[in-house]
Amino acid sequence: MGGKSKTLFRLGLMLLLTFSVVLSGCGGSKDTSSSSGSDSNKNTTEQAATGNNDDKVEPFNVSVFIGEAGQQPTPDNKIYKKIKDELGATFNFEFLAGDINQKLGVMIAGSDYPDLMTGNTKLTAAGAYIPLEDLIEKYAPNLKKHYADYWNMMKDPNDGHIYILPNYGVYNGKLNSTWYSGPAFWIQKDVLEDAGYPKVKTLDEYFDLIAKYKEKNPKIDGSPTIGFEILNYDWRNWGLFNAPQHLIGHPNDGGVVVKDGVAEIFADKDYAKQYYQKLNEVNDKGLIDKETFVQNYDQYLAKLSSGAVLGMFDQHWNFQNAENSLITQKKDNRTFVGLPLVYDESTKDYYRDRAPLNLNNGFGISVNAKDPEKIIKLLDKLITEDWQKVFTWGVEGEDYVVNEKGRFMKTQEQRDKFTDGTWKLANKADAFFSFAPKMEGSFSDGNSTDAAAQPEEYQAGLKEYDKKFLQAYGYNSYVDFFSDPPENPVYYPAWTIDLNEGSEAKVVNTKLNDLSTKFLPKAILAKPADFDSVWTDYTSQIGKVDVKAYEDRINEQIKWRIDNWSK
Repeated sequence: MGGKSKTLFRLGLMLLLTFSVVLSGCGGSKDTSSSSGSDSNKNTTEQAATGNNDDKVEPFNVSVFIGEAGQQPTPDNKIYKKIKDELGATFNFEFLAGDINQKLGVMIAGSDYPDLMTGNTKLTAAGAYIPLEDLIEKYAPNLKKHYADYWNMMKDPNDGHIYILPNYGVYNGKLNSTWYSGPAFWIQKDVLEDAGYPKVKTLDEYFDLIAKYKEKNPKIDGSPTIGFEILNYDWRNWGLFNAPQHLIGHPNDGGVVVKDGVAEIFADKDYAKQYYQKLNEVNDKGLIDKETFVQNYDQYLAKLSSGAVLGMFDQHWNFQNAENSLITQKKDNRTFVGLPLVYDESTKDYYRDRAPLNLNNGFGISVNAKDPEKIIKLLDKLITEDWQKVFTWGVEGEDYVVNEKGRFMKTQEQRDKFTDGTWKLANKADAFFSFAPKMEGSFSDGNSTDAAAQPEEYQAGLKEYDKKFLQAYGYNSYVDFFSDPPENPVYYPAWTIDLNEGSEAKVVNTKLNDLSTKFLPKAILAKPADFDSVWTDYTSQIGKVDVKAYEDRINEQIKWRIDNWSK
């Protein structure tokens, strides 16, 4: 798939480390835990980590590399200012501009590493991160508690060290689910409304609806209607690669399907051919965007933001900014519904999963960091409930209110702001928090860590359009379109398995991705009469690659995880 980070200061240094954001680096533009336990325990832990207010503040800078495109927060961003005023550190953000592999190659060649870097297996293999387990044991009791149930899972299988602090997948308390972040075949709500709110199960039904709507509405708000988009850009290649596994009722394991604990690639299988032949068919009917294989991520988001796109296969978090833009434009009918499509109605959908620990993704501290102890203490402070509430809900009284029952709620004005991209750059700390350790589920007071998952807040925040839409289906939220997920297999997901840089498995994986990137667009865009010959050429090229070396590494690690992660 794609799918493809403090010596306790005596008496605890308040860690008045600030995040005043310095505009540096490159500009540019991918399904939650809480700490539980008594308040007294919580307070004791936090005092051990942070100490008293009487200690002298020693501000310091933290340079941060974010391995994907993004936008700099405004210099007066209120959350970073709050952290600066109360804690002490200045963050200098550098976002990815251009190709990730090229950027990493330059960084590795020059050992040019900032203090904090988002997780990447290339950097791990290059020895760019320091081991974190001893630092956590000595200086970060809150992080140790946060990751206690996941400690062994976080260890690198090659040497047993912990290099990355996973940013998602640690859950505590009650987990409310009202928002689906994962993969699906997305369809514009207006398409379903226009068709009388049908329950769409199969791929054929999906494209039939899109074709009929496009014929009826050749333009949307003055722009030509686009039936279907496919994103295959950089590491976000799942939009092209991953759908076949879901269409046969399997979850997202990246480039393999796992049956009875054994993984095999699916790129060359008949059920993959069935999907791409369907795309070839709908392309011949003019449903697929002619620019779909030559556009970058920003261009893709711009098209979704226009409201002219009817459907795509993607992960929800990956296009959330485009959907926020549609909401801001008051184009609620142009936002999307995720559909868990299968080939055959008798197949149970398995798109929605129990979000696993996001291995290899999060923050690691680099070997160049001047004071790793301060950084780990900083991260330890920011995993406490008070700061987690600031990151997720905002500032009490400004961004949310607390009702007489102690429940966090928002006014409609506050909800509207939280979907406004410009407002967020000045009032949220997403650039940092997206990759930082975070609580998911519910806080010790019972409030959801995610405002969108607070049941009463979700219902109160629904637009009239969405209330009517869900009522037509008899659902409480858009998650209800999906089957409930079963318990994750112990190994899951296979896409988080590190293939090891320079290994034969890694080389094979790269070759397979290159072949798919080359041949799948060619097959989709071919004349229908030529599809079989292109597909045969594609699969014959796969046959020349040592697929077994790749599958063997995956299966070796599946077995290792089962042996080491089973309780």
